[in-house]
Amino acid sequence: MMRFPLRAGIALACALGLSACGGGDGDVYISGTVSGNTKAGLVLTNNDGPRLEIAANQSSFTFPQLVETDASYNVKVVAAPDNTQPSNPADPSTGCKVVEGTGSGKAVFNVTSVRVVCTLKTYRLTARIIGSHGAGLELVNGSDRKVVDPAATSVEMAPIPEGAVYGLAVLSSPAGQTCTAANASGTMTADGKTVDVTCTTP
Repeated sequence: MMRFPLRAGIALACALGLSACGGGDGDVYISGTVSGNTKAGLVLTNNDGPRLEIAANQSSFTFPQLVETDASYNVKVVAAPDNTQPSNPADPSTGCKVVEGTGSGKAVFNVTSVRVVCTLKTYRLTARIIGSHGAGLELVNGSDRKVVDPAATSVEMAPIPEGAVYGLAVLSSPAGQTCTAANASGTMTADGKTVDVTCTTP
């Protein structure tokens, strides 16, 4: 049987170090990362508490309300950017989802593993080719690279999420020609974007 002085000592230790005994005020932060969100309107909650607004292109978040070491956490998306709802409600690929958003806060360390992954609707980025051109015309937008067929009058680049920036450029021109892109950068809208690429022969 535990002696009274020993029990009193344990109680005192708990009083001085509440986190070690699973009690006391909150002392664990709940935080994580955000990816794929290019629009305002994303709002998160933890345990159905105060709303945390996430700005467009914000890559991380931390709830200001701490969680007790003996409590659970449950991060949810309660509002999403207005373009995350798919035109086909059965399509599960579009929206903002929480990954690893629930668990116990019993660990001594802060929780940093929550991920909010957004897949927004995308729209067409078209390069319209003006003037005849030979082989060797290549266009790029970020990591997207397209080789243009000499007979092509337009090229579809990879779709761009609404609110994301784009910057189409001519990587190489056909031999003996100069090709330039006009008004080639901006922010994607629901109308899509068309960039004129003009090729000339000196």
